Amino acid sequence: MPVLSGLALGDGRIHSAFKRARISDANAGEIAQELMDTCIVRLQKSRKIFTSWVDDERVSDKLLFTTPFLRFWFAFVAPIFKGIKEGNYAEFNTRYENKIVEFREAVFKELSYALISKNFEEDKIVEIGEYWDRDCEIDIYAKTASGKNIIGTCKYSNAKVKKSEIAKLQELTEKAKIKADIFILVAKSGFSTEVRGLKSENLKLFSLKNFKNLI
Repeated sequence: MPVLSGLALGDGRIHSAFKRARISDANAGEIAQELMDTCIVRLQKSRKIFTSWVDDERVSDKLLFTTPFLRFWFAFVAPIFKGIKEGNYAEFNTRYENKIVEFREAVFKELSYALISKNFEEDKIVEIGEYWDRDCEIDIYAKTASGKNIIGTCKYSNAKVKKSEIAKLQELTEKAKIKADIFILVAKSGFSTEVRGLKSENLKLFSLKNFKNLI
């Protein structure tokens, strides 16, 4: 199904994925429900607090794959299954090389949610995921049992995270009108010396070595 391929290599927003698949808004709700009933995808709503139905209509919900394998299948295999079945892997190889970083970034983000949840044992995480609205998108939005807001970003990059990323995250938080109690940076390649020096109870840093705690 084209819509699943669109979801697999997009940001998951229902409206944009269905538009790319040329599925009308009138049929989108029914098809989305069918996909959820099969447990291929799950629904994630924006965590924005809406002040009117007009705002609500402008922010699309997301459909996220329930497992990385399903996302891999519909991103790289299903759209070109006929060629793969016939032993022609050229298109698969090209598609994989062009999109594998995007795929890995999504998996890295999901693992980051698990890592963060595991590291808040005293004040447990009660919800975690992305935040998005019409104007901005934030990788990590979590809330603890005591009501603290956690805002963060995931960087799947070969470069160390610099202090400017903290400023960007603070700007996004202000734009989204969220009161952040704790900021979190998760980085594949670690952090600059300057950022490491800022680590505190209100700024938590996680790099690849921390992920061993999930094993």
